[in-house]
Amino acid sequence: MKTNCKSLLLFLFFVTLIGCANTKVAPTTEVINPPEIKMAEVVIYFLDEARFAVGQEPYEVEVIRQVHPDAFLPRMALQAYFDGPTEEEYGQGLRAVLSGCTGFSEFSIQEEIAMVKLNGPCTSGGSTYTLAQPIIKILLQFPEIRYVKIFDEAGNTEQPFGPINSIPEVLEP
Repeated sequence: MKTNCKSLLLFLFFVTLIGCANTKVAPTTEVINPPEIKMAEVVIYFLDEARFAVGQEPYEVEVIRQVHPDAFLPRMALQAYFDGPTEEEYGQGLRAVLSGCTGFSEFSIQEEIAMVKLNGPCTSGGSTYTLAQPIIKILLQFPEIRYVKIFDEAGNTEQPFGPINSIPEVLEP
């Protein structure tokens, strides 16, 4: 009798196990939304061609870009400038003056001084307005930056040391 009970219990165990293995769980239809992220805003300054043409300062118009709050905001703002105005902004006469530069390869902040190394054959072309003005204006919006040093592709700037803004000679008029 003991053997029959054990065999019966073993049989019931396997039947239950096989039955559970064949049971399918219905997928949930509950929609799980990711948490909403409050984006950070950075200000970008683009040249207003109409203002510049008639000498009406300020020559720049500020536009707002939304960036992820965990991003390195000064770098994102600088990148947004090189990305240029939107189609709508471009239609309104806003331009990213690049002075021959194609972007930047290095960016750092040390002791409240932002340092930007530009890419490409930068030149002022004799103009008194270059990409130096909007870059400095964009970066000075951040409290951790008090000065901006812009370096050309070769790593040159007029005042490489000390707490002072500096641009490379190639961006001088």
